[in-house]
Amino acid sequence: MNENPKYTLKELFLYFLKLGTIGFGGPVALVGYMHKDLVENRKWITEEEYREGLALAQLAPGPLAAQLGIYLGFVHYRFLGATLIGFAFVLPSFLMVLLLGIIYQIYGGLSWIQAVFYGVGAAVIGIIALSSYKLTLKSIGKPNLEAIKSKWLLWLFFILAVLITYVTEKEQVFLFIAAGLLYMIVYARPKWWNIKTANSFSLITFLAIFWSYESSTLTKIAVFFAEAGTFVFGSGLAIVPFLHSGVVTENQWLTEQQFLDSVAVAMITPGPVVITVGFIGYLVNGFLGALVAALATFLPCYLFTIAMAPSFKKIAQNKPVKAFVEGITAAVIGALVGSVIVIAKRSIIDIPTAIIAIVTIFALLYIKKIQEPYIIVVAAVLGLIIKLVIV
Repeated sequence: MNENPKYTLKELFLYFLKLGTIGFGGPVALVGYMHKDLVENRKWITEEEYREGLALAQLAPGPLAAQLGIYLGFVHYRFLGATLIGFAFVLPSFLMVLLLGIIYQIYGGLSWIQAVFYGVGAAVIGIIALSSYKLTLKSIGKPNLEAIKSKWLLWLFFILAVLITYVTEKEQVFLFIAAGLLYMIVYARPKWWNIKTANSFSLITFLAIFWSYESSTLTKIAVFFAEAGTFVFGSGLAIVPFLHSGVVTENQWLTEQQFLDSVAVAMITPGPVVITVGFIGYLVNGFLGALVAALATFLPCYLFTIAMAPSFKKIAQNKPVKAFVEGITAAVIGALVGSVIVIAKRSIIDIPTAIIAIVTIFALLYIKKIQEPYIIVVAAVLGLIIKLVIV
């Protein structure tokens, strides 16, 4: 890594503060902005440094854009840079969802607000349905005979995760870890792996997953969101199955509609989609709930980055690590698909919501430059018209 940066830490901090404030379009758009601004235009970051950061962001758990931003902060300014850049990137969208959470809690019972989110909720179903499909193609491959033959085990993990998530309506962390370990053992078994290691690891994992205890709501929020943040690979929407099962089904902190509204809020604000956790945390336990939920979600992302960055080139070439991540990713995406089916079953309640969801999918597929925030706004207007004018 170049030790003579062409920029100050303050300049990089202000750049990411701006990106976090006006950066719409989801993770792919955000990482594109970083390349155009920092590599091509300002030449603060080299192409090699950017590619290493992007590879780390795809390999390690954590929302893609935030992970890359933290890595780019680490490139020349190490721990302080990673910390400040992560903070600058997330802060603007956190403040926005916090403000929206306050407004939502005050006015959420009004008929016009309910009408707005009637349309928005249906559009969100369409957006996450299409995103889960694209993630499946990107991470596992096209569902044709040749691809299924070559990656049959990944497809098996994917299908199992879809079915188990649909039936249990819960996030199955043990399934994800088991998928990663099994795929690693089959395709890239590390030298240190043996029966004794396997038994010890299985016992530790079992105890960690099934240990139950009484705690305050704030502690529950911290533990739950830290667990969710540990299994977000590539796209912020991968966190949806974790949040849905924990927030709606298990803890019953939010209703189904409130959960959909939370996802929608994250899509109409700039920055990482994962920031929906701030909105959810606020609805559950006020400002402290929002703060704890956001910190707990992004902490794994930050820790993985600063732990892996110094020796990432060596880690990136490690076949067992790659295989472990591939196995987990297949199961996580399967859980996302299963979660979409569960949410859609309860949220597509009539013909108008079904039409809005379907039109959303086709709009994203065939109108190339359209972005999610515009679709959310149109869906909100349609919701108002349908509920307050037509009905």
